[in-house]
Amino acid sequence: MTAAAAPDSASVASAPVQKADLGAWLAVAAGSLGALMATLDISIVNSALPTIQGEIGASGTEGTWIATSYLVAEIVIIPLSAWLERLFGLRTFLLIACALFTVFSVVCGLSTSLTMMIIGRAGQGLTGGALIPTAMTIIATRLPPRQQPIGTAMFGVTAILGPVIGPLVGGWLTESVSWHYAFFLNVPVCALLVALLFIGLPHERPDWSELRQADWMGIAGMALGLGGLTVVLEEGQREQWFESEFIWQLSFLAALGFALLAAGQMFARKPVIRLQLLLDRQFGSVAAMAVVLGVVLYGTSYVIPQFVSIIAGYNALQAGQVLLLMGIPSLILMPFTPLMMRYIDIRIAVTFGMAVMALSCFLDVGLTAQSDGSAFTDSQLLRGVGTIFVMLFLNQAAIRSVPTRYAGDAAGLFNAARNLGGSIGLAMLATIQDQRSFFHARRIEESLQANSPGVQDYVAGLSQNLGSTDAAMLSLGGTIQKEALVMTYNDIFWLLTIGILLITPLVLFLRPLPKDGPIVMH
Repeated sequence: MTAAAAPDSASVASAPVQKADLGAWLAVAAGSLGALMATLDISIVNSALPTIQGEIGASGTEGTWIATSYLVAEIVIIPLSAWLERLFGLRTFLLIACALFTVFSVVCGLSTSLTMMIIGRAGQGLTGGALIPTAMTIIATRLPPRQQPIGTAMFGVTAILGPVIGPLVGGWLTESVSWHYAFFLNVPVCALLVALLFIGLPHERPDWSELRQADWMGIAGMALGLGGLTVVLEEGQREQWFESEFIWQLSFLAALGFALLAAGQMFARKPVIRLQLLLDRQFGSVAAMAVVLGVVLYGTSYVIPQFVSIIAGYNALQAGQVLLLMGIPSLILMPFTPLMMRYIDIRIAVTFGMAVMALSCFLDVGLTAQSDGSAFTDSQLLRGVGTIFVMLFLNQAAIRSVPTRYAGDAAGLFNAARNLGGSIGLAMLATIQDQRSFFHARRIEESLQANSPGVQDYVAGLSQNLGSTDAAMLSLGGTIQKEALVMTYNDIFWLLTIGILLITPLVLFLRPLPKDGPIVMH
């Protein structure tokens, strides 16, 4: 893509300052609210999952599909959103997505079986996922470049707060009211969103020619490739990876899907999503860092509640309160983010954010079996600071490093990269947790020799306190497993620290964001 000629300084100086009207800001508010609702619903069921499983008669393994089905559907729809926007028009597409999201939320809230719940969650993912990249499209198309940092700040804060407050909201509703209201909560929010969309976005006529010109190979490939890959990553560890015929079949489908997607890129007149944008050094670097951002954002939201629940005995609401600490810096920094994006070089800002995120993970490598939620206070606050710097500047870079007509494609790719990073991160962390906890438990057991006087005295003391040797050995086994799990969580935070540091040099490929004037076409 070639750069457009920049206007001379005299014409820029004499041009009137372009400002968005009230309708444009209402549209941005609608986009941000929709993104918040969609990202919040990814994690809102995490706290309520044990209760939901019990009431609908699902086992622990089956219950994981309540979360997985949402994530798979969302990852598939996000890259398709730009094409659907062109097909229906932005406002009509969002109204359809919002209405169906409400319907599927009610289906989830009324579910009495696992099948009904999975259908509702998959529908939520398909429709809610469309609300995430369209928020960035609204910012790129409805706001002038000078005001886009404000819109990006609004979107970035909601994208960060969604996964953070989801477990807290879900935990509070489950403990105080009922898990059903974790889904019914979407009904009034969607009603407000529909009103904002009607007021803030103009109607656009559908372009049915998009159906005739559609990249059907790419659409099928996107669904098979991303959907298959996500399920493989989510279920691989539980199915013992390629020892399972199910994983082999899904891997074949994913490979076939990506082959169809590549064929669409080469032969379709209008590819469903422009993967060639990834060849731009800035956008490609942004997408790579978005993957790591997703690993950290969703990975820590998965690991920390597990630690405080298993090790410290926290309930769902208390675990959610620990996660909420990460959102505090977002609320504090939000009024200043437009100024920061205008005056701070993107390379400095993203480097700073990555360094703070790495430090936050490093602070968590010294956990012990006596640690509780307070051990995460400093790291969670730092993680919130680092995440908002990285998220907001990369969001802005994603939509301003491509021509405006490709803003939808860029938004879809950026958000798909972040969510795919979250899926990869969750699969990777689950695998590491199983393998490293087994490894550490065996190492601890090897260090405890049965003939050691210290071990014999310890077991004798336990036997006296617990009333039998069997009870003492059972207690010792539990202690070993607990210590091994703590060591495993420390390993995980080490790996997150190293991963962030390894990806940070990509900031050298970023270009400074334009301070004023039109978006430069790269």
